[in-house]
Amino acid sequence: MTVNDTYTMLDTARRLHVLGDWDHAAALLDAEESAEALELKAEILYERFLFRLDGIEAAADAIAALDPESTQGRLLAARLAYTRLLFQLDPLPGDYETAEAGYRFASADPKAHGWAEFHWGALVDNVREDGVAAKAHYARALEASQREGDPILESIVLRHLAWHVIEGGDREEGVRMLRRSLHLRSAVGLRPQIAAAQLLLAAELPADDPERATLVETARTMADELGLSWVRTGLEKLAA
Repeated sequence: MTVNDTYTMLDTARRLHVLGDWDHAAALLDAEESAEALELKAEILYERFLFRLDGIEAAADAIAALDPESTQGRLLAARLAYTRLLFQLDPLPGDYETAEAGYRFASADPKAHGWAEFHWGALVDNVREDGVAAKAHYARALEASQREGDPILESIVLRHLAWHVIEGGDREEGVRMLRRSLHLRSAVGLRPQIAAAQLLLAAELPADDPERATLVETARTMADELGLSWVRTGLEKLAA
């Protein structure tokens, strides 16, 4: 395989990743052995696990194949530990420490700083339930997203900050943030993340709002097609 062929394979896998076609994206990389390809495959398999809550062994094996002292290796190991904790999927005794240490390590890398700060914020927010510390991490991640022009990072940070804004009493601003988060994801075509954003925005709208009905309908279509486990569960709760 030539260098150009390899780049074409990686580009194709990245595009399939964005569309939520994780199985085909990962399969394209089965024969690839470069560090870049291994990192991409690990990210793809981790995200498949995150949205489907299935396939943890494949994700864990792919992450274990990375350089354990690389930024991406540490960051993905931290995210895997966090996901076990968040969804209570047989978490390991040291998962919190693994996640926090990995995010601290990745935060020191300028290329990963914004994403590491976001994930660190989610950890202390959703596991330690320390909203004050979480918002400080989110603020640094949001600053990085705007400085670097990263709409995906901005979208995911806004989604998590919106809940704190709503809980603080400013529902209008919180809903505006959730709507912007959805639009940013739509602009770059992230189908699994679009469905998740539609669910979260729908949950904050009145039950008789036509926009809510549209969001639920379209999110359900993507959740069923892509097998988005927790998105489907959330939609079922909205319909109950």
